[in-house]
Amino acid sequence: MDFVIFIIAMSALIYGAGLVIQESERIALHFNISGFVIGATLVAFGTSLPEMAASMSASSKGVPDIAVSNVIGSVIFNISLVLGVVFLFAKKIMPDRDIFAKDSAWALFPILVFILMGLDGTLSLFDGIIFLILMVAYLLFLIQSNQVEIPDENEIKKEKFTWIKTAPLLISGFILTVGGADFAIESASSIASKFGVSEWIIGLFLVAIGTSLPELVVSIRAALSNNADMSIGNIIGSNVANFTMVLGLASVVNPLSVDFSTYFFDISAAFILSLMLVFITANKLYNKSAGVVLLSVLALVIANSI
Repeated sequence: MDFVIFIIAMSALIYGAGLVIQESERIALHFNISGFVIGATLVAFGTSLPEMAASMSASSKGVPDIAVSNVIGSVIFNISLVLGVVFLFAKKIMPDRDIFAKDSAWALFPILVFILMGLDGTLSLFDGIIFLILMVAYLLFLIQSNQVEIPDENEIKKEKFTWIKTAPLLISGFILTVGGADFAIESASSIASKFGVSEWIIGLFLVAIGTSLPELVVSIRAALSNNADMSIGNIIGSNVANFTMVLGLASVVNPLSVDFSTYFFDISAAFILSLMLVFITANKLYNKSAGVVLLSVLALVIANSI
């Protein structure tokens, strides 16, 4: 029964996040917010809503391993699985933006801050506030750089805007996202205890894969629409959101314990994949070979956990 509840909860979580993203974009377009701001903030941060809801729920329920491993797992899957699949599917990737010069620091800086803050074994309220300040700094950076283009699918048709239609959908999206996360964490913890699987592994795979689905769907759609270069920006933005918004808010809700000695491999894998992303952007290796390498690293992570 727990598996059924988990699947239903994750479906509600993902669908709810989709509604929030869709209606947020509609509001932004109606009020003439630039396409850059919509694509670089609402889409990237919007696809991280499931991670945020799941980690905050896990933190409030006193299961920090799921809260932290959800973020680490999402970073691993975002880079290895999502970008790996994008590189395999995309016909041609030639970004207009110099991603290495503009964004590479943001691919590494958040995880470095996470490692430094977690060395004492705890992400405290103070650490959470620092993460949130870092999130604001990233948003200011995006606004000032102002060179991000958004995928065609985000150029939403000019429909007549009405709060009567948008408000209920937006509220429903938040309810489904938060409620889905709550039930997902409850069922995931139950599954872990029944089968003797650690909550870290449950968070790293079961929850992280589920909460990474929005990034996967958005990025594959972008790749098939010849906008694969935006997938890279979406992944960088989502990973920044995972460490700043997700861990920041989860730490504010309840201090999170971080066991580096036990989970050294997984945290190292997230860091190495972040380094690989910087290497790929520096050398413009947006090809199928890079996709195969990224998916191979994912296979190693899965093999180690098994």
